[in-house]
Amino acid sequence: MTSPSRNFVTLRITTEDGVTGIGDATLNGRELAVAAYLKEHVAQLLIGKDPHRIEDTWQFLYRSSYWRRGPVTMAAIAAVDMALWDIKGKLAGMPVYQLLGGASRNGLRAYGHASGADLPSLFDSVREHLELGYKSIRIQTAVPGACLGRGSAVVV
Repeated sequence: MTSPSRNFVTLRITTEDGVTGIGDATLNGRELAVAAYLKEHVAQLLIGKDPHRIEDTWQFLYRSSYWRRGPVTMAAIAAVDMALWDIKGKLAGMPVYQLLGGASRNGLRAYGHASGADLPSLFDSVREHLELGYKSIRIQTAVPGACLGRGSAVVV
C-alpha cells in the first residue's frame, strides 16, 4: 500500500528472469482487504505460473475462488492482469497499448480537483489548477463536521 494521502494498492510481480510488472489494485475504502487478499490468497497461486499465459491466469483466478466476482476479488485480479500485461509489454519492447492494437485517440480531457478548508484557500487551489492548464476543475470546500484535505476523515 502506498501514498501518504490515499491508500493506493500497487501490485508488483517479478518473473524468474527478473522482469517486473506493475498493476493497480486500489479499491477505495477497502484497501486493506485487497492487499490482504493479494498477499494471503493470490500471491502463492502465481508462483511458477507462466507470465505469458495472461488469459489463462485471469480465468484461473476468477474461477478458482469460492467467493468470486466481488469488488475485492476483481480489484486483485485486475492488478494481476495489468502486471502481466506490463511484463509482456516490457519483453516485447513496446507499450501495452501497442500490443492491444495501438492508440485510439490523441488525448483525453482530464479535470483537476481543487479543494480548501475555507473560501480563500479554495480560490488559491482553483488558480493553481488553472495555471497548470486544467480547463475543467472539480471544486470542493470544507464540509461541516469533516476535515478536508489529504487523508480526510470524519470528525466525531
